[in-house]
Amino acid sequence: MTALQVISGDLETYPLSVEDRLDSHYFVPWERRRWLNSDMRLRGTPECRALFFDLICISYDQAPAGTLPNDHDLLAKMLFVDAAHFRQLCKLEFGPLHKWQPVRCDGEVRLSHPMVLRSLKDAIARREDHRARSEAASTKKRLQRLRSVMAGINANLSGNDGAVLWIDGWLQTQGCEYRSSDWIERGIAAWMNHSLELNLRARRPTG
Repeated sequence: MTALQVISGDLETYPLSVEDRLDSHYFVPWERRRWLNSDMRLRGTPECRALFFDLICISYDQAPAGTLPNDHDLLAKMLFVDAAHFRQLCKLEFGPLHKWQPVRCDGEVRLSHPMVLRSLKDAIARREDHRARSEAASTKKRLQRLRSVMAGINANLSGNDGAVLWIDGWLQTQGCEYRSSDWIERGIAAWMNHSLELNLRARRPTG
């Protein structure tokens, strides 16, 4: 095993964990203009540039995503190249591990590249935004369906946003997967009891 010599106490902690997976992220966002004008492309040898790109692609499927093992021999195996030759290439200023830096990852030292990390953070942010939008759209449709069924049972109550939200929450706590009219009638009855309790509590003398 040949690893970079680092002092673990001086290392930054990698911000992503092994739980931060992007299994559906099957492509690598590539800023072509940034790459075309980068020092790595302009000053690195064709072989180093090719291995550099391969390592970026490999890192996306590692754990944590976006990192590489801090082991030259293992990296050489991943690249299908001779380990001794790879170590020599890594001594070049613009070698295959250009700008890959050691970081602390859950108790072990791995390698991270700022460009790869930035692209992963962007991808995770987009995924979370999409998830939030999907959940919001799902909630909106669920409430619309609930309000529609409630209108056929109690038209006045269906116009009460607070009641609709409360009954929606009650149905979820009851584990109701299929919201039949019977279930919604039970939800309305529960809301009525809840409202009655609140009114009685408000009228109850204090002191």
